[in-house]
Amino acid sequence: MDEKMLAEIVTKIVKRELENCNKNSLQDQNNQDLIPIGISNRHVHLSEEHVKELFGEGKSFSKLKDLSQPGQYACEETLTLVGPKGVLEKVRILGPTRDKTQVEVSLSDCFKLGIRAPIRDSGDLKDSAGITLVGPKGSVTLKEGCIIAARHIHMHTDDAKRFNVKDKDRVNVKTFGQREMVFLEVLVRISDKYRLEMHVDIDEANAAALKNGDMAKIVKYSDSCFMDETRNY
Repeated sequence: MDEKMLAEIVTKIVKRELENCNKNSLQDQNNQDLIPIGISNRHVHLSEEHVKELFGEGKSFSKLKDLSQPGQYACEETLTLVGPKGVLEKVRILGPTRDKTQVEVSLSDCFKLGIRAPIRDSGDLKDSAGITLVGPKGSVTLKEGCIIAARHIHMHTDDAKRFNVKDKDRVNVKTFGQREMVFLEVLVRISDKYRLEMHVDIDEANAAALKNGDMAKIVKYSDSCFMDETRNY
């Protein structure tokens, strides 16, 4: 077999496989068991104590917009994050206040700030990275409290029954599009107060060419090219 004929055969095989994958992706996106994606940029959850230190006594935040999760909202107010090597300005505050201040950044942000924030589930702050917050009335230096939030799915209890998962289960989730990707070990968080949505940070979203509102699907792990057990190759 000469090189020209071999090249033609390889081209036909690759074309056929790409067409099959695109066809299957469209079929998957018509499936009802899909999960919307929300992209989380850097932000801060403040404690009441730190609100006072950063903004002064009696501060009440102004709501910019409601977030996808009921009761959660973005504030008009922002802070400056200061690390050993750099600064991030106009970092959004999310409400309502929490018992402990939590700062969520991306890995790219860590490079700019010069910190080593661990990848953690929300609320797991022990021995996490330190950082300084600067507001209009003062500053707060945290010994710990800065993390890279682990990707996770918020599910209402009704959704959990439909997907047959339990709180704190970990699942594999496939995205769609030109940079189709499978995220492994995604934490499931279940509550009557949650609305179905998978949260990834901006680095993960860029890697998979995702935007807010894109859809994803829970899949079982396999060695197929898209790790989807429903496909036959």
